[in-house]
Amino acid sequence: MAETLRVEELRQVCVLLLDAVQERFGSEIDLSILDVDHYWNVDLRSAFSIQEDPASGIDVGQSSDDVAELRALLRRRPEDELLLWHDLQHLAGMLRLLAYLDLPAAEDQE
Repeated sequence: MAETLRVEELRQVCVLLLDAVQERFGSEIDLSILDVDHYWNVDLRSAFSIQEDPASGIDVGQSSDDVAELRALLRRRPEDELLLWHDLQHLAGMLRLLAYLDLPAAEDQE
């Protein structure tokens, strides 16, 4: 059985990791000079339905779309509804991109 997810702990971890990202990569990362706009994505239902083959749920995500959607989220009016399932997927895309950028180079693994 899964342990309890404590949102405050998750918030603290996000701050800790994003501070480390900023220290390592700076306060802005120019994605236009990196070849990272498109990436493989597994849709949420397929990702959490372990009994089924996820192949049908694989699609392509786009980093530039993720950035645009997150910026649009920041411009939304306070009374606009948050669509957590949608907005968190864009955030997850950016967090995965940051993890990818920090991967050791292939020559470092030899």
